[in-house]
Amino acid sequence: MEVFFSDYALKELYELGKTKDSKYKFLCRNRKLVEGYQRAVSIMYDVESTEALKAFSFLRYEKLKYQGDSPKSSLRLVNGMVERLIFTESEEGIEVELIKIDSTHYGNKK
Repeated sequence: MEVFFSDYALKELYELGKTKDSKYKFLCRNRKLVEGYQRAVSIMYDVESTEALKAFSFLRYEKLKYQGDSPKSSLRLVNGMVERLIFTESEEGIEVELIKIDSTHYGNKK
């Protein structure tokens, strides 16, 4: 599938494994998260459609509810961690939008 990045920092993080953008600086410190992000995007490039992402159970692909006009989907970056990759699906391909850190997602009450 065709993958687009809404933010140059996300593209840089995928290609180089690091970025100078302060938005994702915290992510660069955790090698496991960077490798999970790179693996998830690589898989997105390899599949024919987003439905094929369901075959990779460790990604926990899901369409997010209540997103209004532009439906979003998410993938889990690393098993056992709450960081998710949020993206928009379209006819042209997938647009990677952001990496979300939400400590309360999936019932994780820290």
